[in-house]
Amino acid sequence: MQEDSYRHKGLRRRLAQTVKNKGIKDERIIRALEKVPRHFFFDPIFLEHAYQDKAFSIGHGQTISQPYTVAFQTQLLEVDEGDKILEIGTGSGYQACILLELGADVFTIEYIEPLYESAKIMLSKMGYRPHFFHGDGTNGLPAFAPFDKIIVTAAAPEIPQPLLDQLKIGGILVIPVGDDTLQKMMRIIKHGEKTYKKESHDFFSFVPLVGKFGWKR
Repeated sequence: MQEDSYRHKGLRRRLAQTVKNKGIKDERIIRALEKVPRHFFFDPIFLEHAYQDKAFSIGHGQTISQPYTVAFQTQLLEVDEGDKILEIGTGSGYQACILLELGADVFTIEYIEPLYESAKIMLSKMGYRPHFFHGDGTNGLPAFAPFDKIIVTAAAPEIPQPLLDQLKIGGILVIPVGDDTLQKMMRIIKHGEKTYKKESHDFFSFVPLVGKFGWKR
């Protein structure tokens, strides 16, 4: 594993300040960005990209999300320490690390097996311990439901019903919904078994959510 030097930490502080300047107000999220070594998810030759506020390819047609996007989704999720959170789309594992730094109990599922395997190895080396699963995230994880919060890190054509069903009453689902190029960030608060408050936030661009209730591969 790469070193985490004073230079890396300085670059992280600068990145966190950039994200803060864009409107992220939760100081816990800013501190988490300062703590998680994002360059661990990059080949050393791409170090200059690790602490820029942008997405970057991790192979298999997937990306490590832009730090601002990670922070924006996390802020909408209103994470409390001890929250049981389902993450749909492990990807590199970076978002899961941020949630773990906030004290959440994270259940994360990844559709693409090589990414699932590499994230398990990397996060273990870093000392992070989410619950890892490989499979179709659009089905959620019914055996472990209900969840306090659910976060989806890929673009959905619509909100998967299984995720709504697996959310606790009072829970929050954050998901980008739209076509395969541009999506609106949605926050759904579950008020009752079949009653929800839906909020629409900024536009983003995510890779497609693949699965039974997502885009077909």
